[in-house]
Amino acid sequence: MQSFEWVDAESVEHAVSLLGEGSERQPVVAKAGGMDLLDLMKNGVVAPHRVVNIKTIKGLDGVRFDAKQGLELGALVTLARVSREPEVRKRFVALADAAEHAATPQVRNAATMGGNLLQRPRCWYFRYDHFHQAGGDAVERVRSGENQYHAIFDNQRTVMVHASTPATALVAYGASVELTGPGGKTRMVPMSEFLLPPDMKRSTDTSIAPNELLTRVRIPAPAAGTKAAYHKQGERESYDWPICDVAVVLQMDGRTIRQAAIAMGWVAPTPRRAAEAEKLLVGKTLNEELARQVAKAAVNGATPLSKNAYKVPVLEAVVRRTVLAAAAA
Repeated sequence: MQSFEWVDAESVEHAVSLLGEGSERQPVVAKAGGMDLLDLMKNGVVAPHRVVNIKTIKGLDGVRFDAKQGLELGALVTLARVSREPEVRKRFVALADAAEHAATPQVRNAATMGGNLLQRPRCWYFRYDHFHQAGGDAVERVRSGENQYHAIFDNQRTVMVHASTPATALVAYGASVELTGPGGKTRMVPMSEFLLPPDMKRSTDTSIAPNELLTRVRIPAPAAGTKAAYHKQGERESYDWPICDVAVVLQMDGRTIRQAAIAMGWVAPTPRRAAEAEKLLVGKTLNEELARQVAKAAVNGATPLSKNAYKVPVLEAVVRRTVLAAAAA
């Protein structure tokens, strides 16, 4: 790891100003919990000229719920707190469960919501600095290599998947992120537009600008009758990266489904909405047979690689179980 300058940010404005001084030759990066950044630096994938510590900024670790405005999470709220916060667990159970199943207890106590969303792919090729330096068509080399944990959808341009588990639930809930730039100017970006397909040639896999700071995550207040569920499927129960994860949010009127959102993570470059599967649920009363039809529709169009076709039936089973769990919640 090469040497770098460390600066404690005094405020959001100070952090934004410091980030804006970066360049391609002398990059400046923000550090919150640092769980991903330190790994990238040790692996030689990122070599910042300056690291801006934003943990020193006050006011970015709050959690607030309003019946009209919805849920607001500060960027520095830890995943551990999200998983146990009463309002989150009561009204946004899929998000609470997603945060609870991310990484290990030690990581969840340090990792922040903002940092989790901004992390880079966990692809072992991406994390290998010599692979970056080798040049050539990296995607094609992964297609013929060890690709068992890579994308089975939308994998024509990149086969890497986004690494955040909370992102899957946030997409299902229709969340947005607040980005703060120079002069305190803020903009809200829907989660579905904020997350971008991973790219080795970019410094980030989101739509954040170099002189912006992710300051908050906001989720609309749930409508009456909203039910939800989340499931992460790994090879092992404990401390494992997912094969896939699924978040389902249903708006129910009695036993009838009025609206449905099914988000699938770790199977595409960004969390993927199962739009056709969602349509099958609207106006229906859920039963086992309908859940099976929905699950089949969710995996329709998958284009698995040479070693990850097993993900298709696994995802189908997880979608079916999560839809049934949401309706029964």
